[in-house]
Amino acid sequence: MKRMNAEEAKKTLRGSIAPIITPFHEDESLDLDTLKSLIDWHIQSGSHGISVTGTTGEPSSLTLKEREQVMEIAIKAVNKRVPIVPGTGSTNHQESLHLTKLAQEMGADAAMVIVPYYNKPSQHALYKHFKTIADSVDIPLIIYNIPGRTAVNLEVKTLARLNEDCPNIIGVKESNKDFEHINRVLLHCGRDFLLYSGIELLCYPMLAIGGAGYISATANVLPSKVAEVYNAWEAGNVEEAMKLHYDLMPLNDVLFKDTNPAPLKAALGMMGKINPTLRMPMDLPSESLQKEIRSVLADYGLVEKIGSEA
Repeated sequence: MKRMNAEEAKKTLRGSIAPIITPFHEDESLDLDTLKSLIDWHIQSGSHGISVTGTTGEPSSLTLKEREQVMEIAIKAVNKRVPIVPGTGSTNHQESLHLTKLAQEMGADAAMVIVPYYNKPSQHALYKHFKTIADSVDIPLIIYNIPGRTAVNLEVKTLARLNEDCPNIIGVKESNKDFEHINRVLLHCGRDFLLYSGIELLCYPMLAIGGAGYISATANVLPSKVAEVYNAWEAGNVEEAMKLHYDLMPLNDVLFKDTNPAPLKAALGMMGKINPTLRMPMDLPSESLQKEIRSVLADYGLVEKIGSEA
């Protein structure tokens, strides 16, 4: 199987890479048939790539074996129709190493490795962690910086050092609201470094500074419109891209009024796409928020308006 190299990845891994939820049956077991259906729906809807087992996929609620199963099923379901970038990082270095090597063996196009959460490594320790993983594989790597979840920020100087020392570290998903930090990523890592937004309201602005696209949870609910923002921008239709950006804001806002992916799963349940089950300690949003989610979905024509049922 021919593997995508770093230069090919830099040309291909662009646009809306949808970070798909992990569906469960009511008894909280994996619903892999629904996962396959969701992947087909995303590809048909125009998502430019697929990611699984990132934050939206509840990886910390999955066993190691389950993460392996989800990656394997997803890679097979995508079947090279679009690039697939599974999340392979965790708070455990050896587990991150194992999953990243496995993603390569399974035929993933790249892997996304999160800054380890909870243990708050120093910048030196983060460099060592990511370099060790990068040196162990040939697969292109995207680092995932999400300080709101990990309690530590991967500093630009650390990322630039990794970019310089590890040819297969080709990009970063920045779920960082500090837009000054994000600008400095491309300044210090180079304009060909792949910069993705993980903050919904920064997806469009990040394209304007040279970003490669975004990995937006909202794509789970409205994949076509989320992908169209990038398509419009890439076609040079700035006004249309900006219009779509503002059109999506009410949906973006309501989907983050509780911790991701709880509102997403509630929404997808209302749309008939999944059984809306999360594993504890996560749970569905309050009844009042679910009512608000349904109202917003109705505004987008994704469910019937409350009271309009026959």
